Amino acid sequence: MGIMRALESPILAISNLLNTLQSPLLLGFRGYVAYVFFNSGLQKLKTWDDEYGTVYLFKDEYAVPLLDPEVAAFLATAGELILPIFLVIGLGTRFFAIALSVLNVVAVISYYETLAKYGQVTPHIMWGSMLMTNIVFGAGFFSFDRWLKSGSSQY
Repeated sequence: MGIMRALESPILAISNLLNTLQSPLLLGFRGYVAYVFFNSGLQKLKTWDDEYGTVYLFKDEYAVPLLDPEVAAFLATAGELILPIFLVIGLGTRFFAIALSVLNVVAVISYYETLAKYGQVTPHIMWGSMLMTNIVFGAGFFSFDRWLKSGSSQY
């Protein structure tokens, strides 16, 4: 029993430290994933009508299931430009993280052969893990979700 008492204080200190790092980590994950998806959306917008640009890729390269290629291109671009804004500010974090996760999974399914060929599945797994962390834990302290929640508990 003496060894347990001796370990209790350092274990609690480590646990408290990790608890204080949770919100900055969640913010970092949100910021990084938002940056990646938003830049991808800007790239799609920039090359929309190019010879081998966005519309071409969705028509001839990507195999997006169940959607017309032009509709899929529009939805993917809009999602990559709009969803990250909400994610990074932490407003509706879980909902928008789920939406970006769906977009991420559809991207991998639609373009898996090429992604796997060039070793680009791993970043999608990493982004999915970061999104899953925000889905499970929420946005943390640095978010509009937290601010709205703390304001509504006063009534």
